Amino acid sequence: MHGTDQTARRLLDSSARLSRDPETEIDWDAPLGDGYGLSPEWSTLYGTAYWDELTEVQRRELTRHEAASVASTGIWFELILQQLILRDVYGLNPASAEFQWSLTEIADECRHSIMFARATGRLVDAEYRPRPVTRELGRMFKTVATGETAYAAILVAEEVLDVMQRDWMRDRRVAPLVRTVNHIHVVEESRHMVFAREETRQRLVGSSGARRWVSALVIALAADMIVSSMVTPAVYANAGLDADRALREARRNEHHRALLRSSCANLMDFLGEVGLLTPAATRVYRRTGLR
Repeated sequence: MHGTDQTARRLLDSSARLSRDPETEIDWDAPLGDGYGLSPEWSTLYGTAYWDELTEVQRRELTRHEAASVASTGIWFELILQQLILRDVYGLNPASAEFQWSLTEIADECRHSIMFARATGRLVDAEYRPRPVTRELGRMFKTVATGETAYAAILVAEEVLDVMQRDWMRDRRVAPLVRTVNHIHVVEESRHMVFAREETRQRLVGSSGARRWVSALVIALAADMIVSSMVTPAVYANAGLDADRALREARRNEHHRALLRSSCANLMDFLGEVGLLTPAATRVYRRTGLR
């Protein structure tokens, strides 16, 4: 049994013991109370002059819209992720642990997408989606991405969300429903990240420098697409704020960029370890705020 299949077998065992069911574990009818949608420190406006001017009610409303936007972006990329994995395992032996784990991961992502959709509906009365051009680029990416490009992009999306959601699930200021959603996602995504790292390493064995250069750049561009879509500009208007001012201050918010960089420290170390942190890719990560 090769390395990937061994990892898949361990993850299948873990999934059998530790998988969660949002349908039964979350009280979807419980009132939200006065909880935030995410930890205030993770708001795109935290640390700005505009944040200091907001009332507690306005801050809470903003974070609920931001959390709904992040969840909606998560749904969008989980749909891409599922298609990437399905294409990748199309020719595998169904008896292999790798094939069975891949379908288990897809089942997890289906539950997560439904969970995020229901949570978003509880948080706000608004619909958030990435920009049309980003959705079309995502459509193209899920059609052509293969090997390390697919699995490292999956890892990027999961790693960025993982650190912030670990903060939110422990924060008593965050609404209980949101904390539970984040806890379920963190527990199950930890297995997905292990597999994505293993697949990325395996797909790069024997690869040329030119291939690594191209893959590194494509992964960095995918990361830019994901991160820039997390909080869409519409959240500010929907939260009752001056959208133009909020967007200007959010774009200049060094506190938020510092949090993003810290959330990606382990990811950047891994990409460097496997040769996917080239100078060209690093420039993209810096522009995105991840490096």
